[in-house]
Amino acid sequence: MSDFIEQRIKNAINSLLTGRVNEKLNDYQFFFPLVELGEYGGSSAITPVVTISSCERTEKERIIKQDAYSMTITFTIPENPDSELYCYAYSTAFEKTLNEDVTLGGVADRAVITGKKYKPPEKPNCGGNWQLVISMRVTVEG
Repeated sequence: MSDFIEQRIKNAINSLLTGRVNEKLNDYQFFFPLVELGEYGGSSAITPVVTISSCERTEKERIIKQDAYSMTITFTIPENPDSELYCYAYSTAFEKTLNEDVTLGGVADRAVITGKKYKPPEKPNCGGNWQLVISMRVTVEG
């Protein structure tokens, strides 16, 4: 395991995405492309981009020596008649999964979703992509 907390947090999120989120997607009564990681380029899977950065800590977090991180998970979904539905499915599956394990398997003290943004293509019906952007805040005891 890595010595860097940022890498451990990112690995925990990746594990949730390819594990429990995919299980929840399979439970739905509709086909959703599963979440894959890496350079996968097919249409039968979605490859989200996970980014992490440190963020400003509250006064309480400074006093109790907690580090705070901002995370963004971006799902890019090719346009099709069900793209908007896919956005809602990935969002719901991830939120339910995170609520089951807010400590990311013991890596963090708490991880919470701070926002979700659904972005349709700039020009509908022209082959653009939908995007789901999930913003999170993760706190870890320093």
